[in-house]
Amino acid sequence: MPFRHRNLAFIALALLLMLTACSGSRQPQAPSPSPTSTPFIPVPPTATFAPTATPSPTTPPTPTATVTPSPSPTPATTTFLFVGNIVPARCVRAAADQRGDDHYIYAQVAPLIRKANFAVALLNTALTQSGIVTGCRRTFVLTGDPHHAQTLAWAGFDLVNVGTNHIRNCGWVGCGYRGFLETLENLHAAGLPTVGGGTDLNAALQPYVVTIHGVRFAFVSLNQLGFSWADADTPGTAPLTPENAQRSIALARQQADVVIALPHWGPEYEATPNYLERRAARWLVEAGADVIVGNHSHVVQGMQILGGVPVFYSLGNFVFDQTWSQETQQGVILTLTFEGQNMVSYAYTPVHIDGDGTVHIAPPEEAQAIMARIRAASLPPEDVP
Repeated sequence: MPFRHRNLAFIALALLLMLTACSGSRQPQAPSPSPTSTPFIPVPPTATFAPTATPSPTTPPTPTATVTPSPSPTPATTTFLFVGNIVPARCVRAAADQRGDDHYIYAQVAPLIRKANFAVALLNTALTQSGIVTGCRRTFVLTGDPHHAQTLAWAGFDLVNVGTNHIRNCGWVGCGYRGFLETLENLHAAGLPTVGGGTDLNAALQPYVVTIHGVRFAFVSLNQLGFSWADADTPGTAPLTPENAQRSIALARQQADVVIALPHWGPEYEATPNYLERRAARWLVEAGADVIVGNHSHVVQGMQILGGVPVFYSLGNFVFDQTWSQETQQGVILTLTFEGQNMVSYAYTPVHIDGDGTVHIAPPEEAQAIMARIRAASLPPEDVP
């Protein structure tokens, strides 16, 4: 667990930097923007000094050759990118159907997504032909076009997290299981692996492991919210419980050097993480997660250093038609930078979402407001025994 061994004082300093220095005004509007970056200050190496020898007055010192040690190789840099809720259903699907194409949704942010070494999408709807197509109206029936799996791959995503609460909401009795399994099939056919869901609970708990620059990174996904849970005989998502946190992270730790947990948790439309999220974060830290990137709230939430582990509670929306408030039309792209096994920095890129699903890099004034909400909702560092 490489990150957890860092000096907590320096990690706390990093959070202080985020709370005081991150500014949305730094967000450019170019196709491939530079996000607002917050470094984790690494512990400086301990200096070692050789004692100075005092030569004997009768014995001249023996000359010795000065050997310059070879510098240690710099670990390779790896970047991971995460986004908020992706729901290409209802009004988003209606707009895409009218155009006859849905690539416009990601066109402005695809260069940033593709720039990362590894990008993770969060899908919160079924992509199936089995469900009801609702058109542009407010309903909990959330069914996206199966072709959208191909669009996610085109945008640059490498993994799809399906451990979400609406992944089986496709509109009629029996559609949930069938539509969910078709969603997995459509994503896999597009070349996109999935995490957080499967044909039964055991499958849903399995980590996804990728090796980049010689380092093995594992992802686990657990869902705190009902409606789509799997069990021993039922397809669906993995419930977020202490037991499942221990089991899934233990499986990941057997196969990986770094474990990134992806919980789907917390109440909707609240910026400050609540007790249930904070308690679940402790479960994940105690189980051995190195980084936690959560979501569900449909608005951005704060972050925290918990037991030496960075916890990003929610990234807000990324693709959805929730135009009834400014906050639900906003989110952030999160980029994590690793050097070898160690996470050394993170960066937020604020985004704005139109009702037809188009994702834009947020303009400076809006980006400042988004970052201000994250700062206000972030929690002070805490230790975990």
